[in-house]
Amino acid sequence: MPFVADSHLNREVAGQPDDWAAVVTRLDEVGSALPRRGVRLAVVGCGTSYFMAQSYAWLREFGGHGETDSFAASENRLERAYEHVLALTRSGTTTEVIEVLRALRERGVPTTVVTAVPGSPAAEVADQVVLLPEVDEQSVVQTRFATSALALLRASLGEDLGPAMADARAVLAEPEETALAGLVDVEQVTFVGTGWSVGLAEEAALKLRESAQFWTESYPAMEYRHGPIAIAAPRRATWAFGPVPDGLPEQVAATGAHFEHRALDPLAELVRVHRLCLAKARQADVDPDHPRHLTRSVVLEQP
Repeated sequence: MPFVADSHLNREVAGQPDDWAAVVTRLDEVGSALPRRGVRLAVVGCGTSYFMAQSYAWLREFGGHGETDSFAASENRLERAYEHVLALTRSGTTTEVIEVLRALRERGVPTTVVTAVPGSPAAEVADQVVLLPEVDEQSVVQTRFATSALALLRASLGEDLGPAMADARAVLAEPEETALAGLVDVEQVTFVGTGWSVGLAEEAALKLRESAQFWTESYPAMEYRHGPIAIAAPRRATWAFGPVPDGLPEQVAATGAHFEHRALDPLAELVRVHRLCLAKARQADVDPDHPRHLTRSVVLEQP
């Protein structure tokens, strides 16, 4: 399908800072359903939700809130002694997440699901539910639900999301020619991150693949020089989220590739990637709301 300028994705990307502000104001309302400080926690999800789980798990553990692991729902290690499991799923219909929640209920492990859809199968099987219907999406491609869920989770750890919102508003207000300078015409992008932004780098790469059928990769920043730098070349880019390892910009520049980095909150940097998704979809003349081979939720046939 050809590119649609007034896409759902375009509108959902544009409203993200306001969405974050709205969900953060609900923290007093929903906070009791979220994991308590000090409990041993696992966070699960699939696709975009898994990458948000990675970021939150790092922030929670390294912020001193308790040991926290993250898993793709299909590759979990929940036989370990977790005291609480948090599941992220926009639709609440993802098969692997529902199977995890059912298994945990049988074992008596407390669960919370963060979802956009009331009455969904995941919401019905979890012990506690954080509903965010105000940030549900019509596009198949996830943007605002995922970033809003992470904003809420960051706020639950005591973070002030004001700077992230300000950065995101500035990113959205900036003209495309400067916001995406050096990026619109590249043929490939590799995203790198450190700490909690590794998950966001993974998500950035996924977004471009989904929305624009565009070649991307992602790695922890210190791993980039252990092989992936071999594909760096003119008309390609390396985009760093968060702190940049010493010497990396110079090494990328020596390959002829473009090195991209701004001192913004990484969640706001992801919004800038969302703008690149729309630009690349327009360039490729593909519909960013309906990625090929994808549906809103992965629902598997049961044997």
